[in-house]
Amino acid sequence: MVELADYRLGKRKEFESLINRVPWNKSVWVKYAEWEESQEDLKRARSIWERALGVDYRDHTMWSKYADAEMKNKFVNHARNVWDRAVTFLPRVDHLWYRYIHMEEMLGNVAGARQIFERWMVWMPDGKVWLSYIKFELRYNETERARAIFERFMQCRPNISAWIRFAKFEMKNGEIGRARNCYERAVDNLADDDEEAEHLYVAYAEFEEKCKETERARRIYKLALDHIAKGRAEDLYNKFVAFEKQYGDREGIEDAIVGKRRFQFEDVVRRNPHNYDSWFDYIRLEERVGNKERIREVYGRAIANVPPAEQKRYWKRYIYLWINYAVYEELDAQDMERTRSVYRECLKVISHQKFSFAKIWLFAAQFEIRQFRLKEARLLLGEAIGRAPKDKIFKKYIEIELHFGNIDHCRKLYEKYLAWSPENCYAWSKFAELERSLYEKERVRAIFEFAIDQSAVLMPELLWKAYINFEISEGEFERTRALYERLLNHMKDIKVWISYAKFEAEAMDSEAEEDTEQKKNGLQRARDVFGRAVSYLRNSAPELKEDRAMLLEEWLNMESSLGELGEVNLVRAKLPKKLKKRRRIDMKDGPAAYKEYIDYLFPEEMQTTRLKILEAAA
Repeated sequence: MVELADYRLGKRKEFESLINRVPWNKSVWVKYAEWEESQEDLKRARSIWERALGVDYRDHTMWSKYADAEMKNKFVNHARNVWDRAVTFLPRVDHLWYRYIHMEEMLGNVAGARQIFERWMVWMPDGKVWLSYIKFELRYNETERARAIFERFMQCRPNISAWIRFAKFEMKNGEIGRARNCYERAVDNLADDDEEAEHLYVAYAEFEEKCKETERARRIYKLALDHIAKGRAEDLYNKFVAFEKQYGDREGIEDAIVGKRRFQFEDVVRRNPHNYDSWFDYIRLEERVGNKERIREVYGRAIANVPPAEQKRYWKRYIYLWINYAVYEELDAQDMERTRSVYRECLKVISHQKFSFAKIWLFAAQFEIRQFRLKEARLLLGEAIGRAPKDKIFKKYIEIELHFGNIDHCRKLYEKYLAWSPENCYAWSKFAELERSLYEKERVRAIFEFAIDQSAVLMPELLWKAYINFEISEGEFERTRALYERLLNHMKDIKVWISYAKFEAEAMDSEAEEDTEQKKNGLQRARDVFGRAVSYLRNSAPELKEDRAMLLEEWLNMESSLGELGEVNLVRAKLPKKLKKRRRIDMKDGPAAYKEYIDYLFPEEMQTTRLKILEAAA
């Protein structure tokens, strides 16, 4: 016994020394207490546990080991005291509560375990603890107590998953009315931005489906689709489509499919709101469904996505959203005031100082005309010309006024058109054509004269051609010749020479068409024109050999077509000889190349060549 006492004393001194050096080391305390327990000195062991807790009472593992030691030695009241103190000091450590309740339940002290749960609920723990309490009551068939705990749970932590568990609990106990009431209360308390809302609606609909209440389930699905953001409703759409395929009629199935496609479009336009093609597809889908309010809503959301840059290329697709919107309101909805408002708002959105769209102005004006509001249409087109003049606007405005027979308005519009774009050959020609249709010959001539005097006009040859054709149609051959001569003073193009010669060959009064003498005079004038052209090309533009050859070919064709009156040999004597030659082409990389081309040798050049040969021979 003395040796045992000495051993115990030495061991205790060793442990005490360690504790004094490292009091924070928990394993030393645990070994010390377990050693005393092995020596069956439980009083000393209990003292060591208490000293350890005095050093750090926040260590829940120390409390657990202390209580385990008491339970192992069957000191139930001591263990109960330890657990009680533990949960008092550390009420947020769930592990201690669970161990305390487990001990009481193992001892058969159900009331004590319930009392501990009640103490724990005062601290409003998380959902798992409430569910553990409910499972505890259900283990002892205390359904009413479990229901009461669920109600308290809903008041403490009202989340979606808890409501669904409550409803499933009632459903399992055969209380369909109570289960439906749970779902209804959950929907009433649901926040608009709750991320689990889809899960609740799906569970609610599936519950009604199990209860054979298909209409209720359908209404729940539709309610969910109206309230949940499209980006979070993918699973909901899939389940709704599957539901309609199982229980719905053809119309219901189509509605479900439309809903699914609507969800897909919502996802696309949410990710890229400036994808106007997707908006067009989305709008077409809604137009097929035919819900006016929804169609207008989608149009409104689409046109709200104004292109980010004020460059016309970014607006070309966007502007058709407005056009389609206006067309829908006019033709489908037949709401003329809304149509007018759409056009007006569209014109406000466009920055006309940087770019504009003639089609919008014209569509708006044509709409007003269809409503027999000609004055408003004129005001719109006048505003268009003032703010963003364009060829299309002038042309359509003139066409409208001409249709109504307002000639003075047409003349004024042509004047504005030409003041804005004096180089526009089309405008000059159309103005002259208008006056010609009114048999105002002098006005036509004045317009053409003014036009050909404009130095900035594009493609003036078209104006000359129109002027010449006008004089020919009027039988004014002298005026036509004078025009050709003036034109030749401006340009010596081969086409002008050929046209002039053909005119002279064909120019004669209708009464004198059978007069051979007059025909010969006309042909002679044509030959003179050809002769002047050949002389000009030979003397003033000798490098244009190909043009000269083409001119002679045209002359020869004319003479050949005249039969007995033609002088073919006269022209043939002037025809050149075609020579095939090669031209050297220097290449940047590699050896030089040669290209074949056609050269022309005219009779006077042949004569010169012969003379040079004779001089060289002499």
